[in-house]
Amino acid sequence: MAAKPQRKRTVPRDMPRRGLGPDTPRAQIRTRLGTAYLADSVDFLGNHVKDDTVDLIVTSPPFGLVRKKDYGNVDADDYVDWFRPFAEQFKRVLKQSGSLVIDIGGSWKPGFPTKSLYQYELLITLCKEFGFHLAQEFFWWNPSRLPTPAEWVTVRRIRVKDAVNMIFWLSPSPWPKASNRRVLQPYSSSMNELLANGYRPKRRPSGHEISDKFSRNNGAAIPPNLIAMANTESNSKYLKYCELNEIRPHPARFPTVIPEYFMHMLTDEGDLVVDPFAGSCVTGEVAERLKRRWRCIEIEKLYLDGAAGRFEDMLESSVRPVSGDEFYKIPRPGLLWDETKKEPLPQDGGKQRPPKRHTK
Repeated sequence: MAAKPQRKRTVPRDMPRRGLGPDTPRAQIRTRLGTAYLADSVDFLGNHVKDDTVDLIVTSPPFGLVRKKDYGNVDADDYVDWFRPFAEQFKRVLKQSGSLVIDIGGSWKPGFPTKSLYQYELLITLCKEFGFHLAQEFFWWNPSRLPTPAEWVTVRRIRVKDAVNMIFWLSPSPWPKASNRRVLQPYSSSMNELLANGYRPKRRPSGHEISDKFSRNNGAAIPPNLIAMANTESNSKYLKYCELNEIRPHPARFPTVIPEYFMHMLTDEGDLVVDPFAGSCVTGEVAERLKRRWRCIEIEKLYLDGAAGRFEDMLESSVRPVSGDEFYKIPRPGLLWDETKKEPLPQDGGKQRPPKRHTK
């Protein structure tokens, strides 16, 4: 049977970003398991979510960037103060066994090739001031990230491409529910070879004792705290829906793998997952597919208009197809090292902008 054509809709574009009262959350999307609300998340959590009821908050808040984005962001210097009201509500609504997962990118100081410390200041504030525990830090490596900031990376050549986001996994207690058995990965070719040929127990030069249990075939490997996933969505159902309905897509969507990873590791079916900075509602889409209850909160109506496309004709299956393109090898440093061909380092650290190179 041919798929039904999607109906084009007119989307109002005059919705203010603020001004929603604490008692006026608007349910924009409803599914069997969840709801996306047009609301200020501090007001919504404070007035409509009870204490100790949320199993997982997984979110990617606006970063503390120098350049302003369409989705709204706060200067890095003001970021911690801006985040405090959210942190207070997060701590209140999370169960003691629950988790807070925050994907947050770095920021550069205006006019200088040095980094802001805002995300580390946020982490310390969440732990020292609000009593969260750092369960573990993760690193999301996006191989498709453009070589930015261009001034320092491609023009003056004094920094390398900034391609990693921090993901902080925090919890109200030191013992959030979790299992790494939910996120195991296939063995590497070298591990498969070791299992096939056997391994002699011995002490490593580092002093670690490698016992005979190391050669036991457990079926899969425990993953590292590095998530390698390109963010190259180009032809998804969401983007097609936005194009058909003349909706501007959210410019900073994270891939579904990020919330999916932590939902598998930290929640069970039926648990409640919340995203207070929902954007295009990636978290809600994943939660619906994995049979978790969910609430998404977004203050910009236009983004929820586009998010509706994520929930049309959703499959009941919780199995997400995985292709070989989703796995990446990390390049070993030094593959192209050759000291005989190196230009001398700039003695001023790159402060003086290099002249343009003319090509024939």
